[in-house]
Amino acid sequence: MKVTSKIKLPVEREMELFEKKFTQSMSSNVPLLNRITHFIVNRKGKQMRPMFVFLAAKLCAEGSVNERTYRGASVIELIHTATLVHDDVVDDSNRRRGFFSINALWKNKIAVLVGDYLLSKGLLLSIDNDDFDLLRIISVAVREMSEGELLQIEKARKLDITEDVYYEIIRQKTATLIAACCSLGAASVRPASEDVEKMRRFGELIGMAFQIKDDLFDYGEEKIGKPTGIDIKEQKMTLPLIHVLNKASKEDKAWLINSIKNHNKDRKRVRQVIDYVKKHGGLDYATAQMKDFQLQALELLRTYPESEYRQSLELMVNYVIERKK
Repeated sequence: MKVTSKIKLPVEREMELFEKKFTQSMSSNVPLLNRITHFIVNRKGKQMRPMFVFLAAKLCAEGSVNERTYRGASVIELIHTATLVHDDVVDDSNRRRGFFSINALWKNKIAVLVGDYLLSKGLLLSIDNDDFDLLRIISVAVREMSEGELLQIEKARKLDITEDVYYEIIRQKTATLIAACCSLGAASVRPASEDVEKMRRFGELIGMAFQIKDDLFDYGEEKIGKPTGIDIKEQKMTLPLIHVLNKASKEDKAWLINSIKNHNKDRKRVRQVIDYVKKHGGLDYATAQMKDFQLQALELLRTYPESEYRQSLELMVNYVIERKK
């Protein structure tokens, strides 16, 4: 059995019901919108976010979930899907998970409006049911994701990222959404309890490990989701690179920065940067940091009693850093 199927096992029934509720939550009186939302529903990925919501809820409430849990998972998915649709417009991207993106099929204007529609549906689903605590968690996540993206754009221009700034960027860009899923799951069953913050921290730790793993893929040999060196070509500062830049001699640092700024389309030069990072311990350092986040997440989980939900979340933590793409 695949690892993701194993993780999903204790919440399989909830996930099936969630899919029905999520599809209903997207419905509209506009035929064009329904065609597009039908397209979105049919090309979903692994659905890790709702899985986190249900597993966190079940961990905190000894196996039970409620209507708030389903609504919370739907709101997270609606709002996250809205941000992805907008991202594809911003990045001028024609593909998403191997399918054509919405802007590729229906053009930018419609894609932006669809993103706005999904966002409003998510907000209204919470407001109509007085789930203001859940809405707050999600709204903070969206604010931080936007700030993280903008901080990264600002820093990429100067390539002056310290490790602390890097961690702040990935906390906001990647970890905050997983943190929101986990704290939302806890808040749906145990509002205002200490579990809400504990699960938020757990999700944040997994998110940090997840992003560092993504950084490491850029230096990998095997064929994965993205081509090797793509972060360097896009002038993205990743942890292995930041570590070696901070340790490099003045000459090496100038060569690295010049390579990334002015020669990032030169395949040979990109290869030389990758080799430099490997040789000077960038990958080993990043791997150690990733494992530290993994251990912290596992320690936090072990403050909960043994259960199939805890096991699934432990599997999820290990999957995040062992995955191949």
